[in-house]
Order: sequence, then C-alpha cells, then structure tokens
Amino acid sequence: MIFDYDIKKDASNRAKHEMPLECAVELFDGPVAIMLDSRKDYREVRYVAYGMISGRLCVCGFTDRGNIRRIISLRKANKRERDAYREN
Repeated sequence: MIFDYDIKKDASNRAKHEMPLECAVELFDGPVAIMLDSRKDYREVRYVAYGMISGRLCVCGFTDRGNIRRIISLRKANKRERDAYREN
C-alpha cells in the first residue's frame, strides 16, 4: 500500500491537530478498526480508522484509490472516541 496526502492539507492538519499526516503510516502498521464514514456525501468512499500512534489512540480519515491510501485527516482521539474504542 502506498500512502499519499496533500501537502497543503498536511500543513493545515499540523496547525489544527499538531499531527503530520505522514504519522498515519504508523497507525496502519498496527491493529486498526476501520469504519465507513457516511456522515455526508463526499463524492467518494471515505473511511475512518482508529489505531495507535506512539501509544495513543488516534483517528484517521482516508480514502483508497487503487493501491494508494490517501490520508485526509489525522488527530488524537477525543474522550468519547477513546471510551467507545475501549468498550468495543
């Protein structure tokens, strides 16, 4: 799998969430829970992945385009997401 992301989106993600999108590689390197992101019509199939980065639960928005995994967002999980992750 090849990982890709937009450089401008990476800069805005770093500013907003203090996480570079390239860190998503670590998230997908371990156990990960993936769900379809159906909150709205993105005009493409998008997913949300929950997994660990440096021992901390993180959330990654992404889409797959062939063998390219396009990272859209990456952030630390909030309390509600951490609690739900632990329960499941």
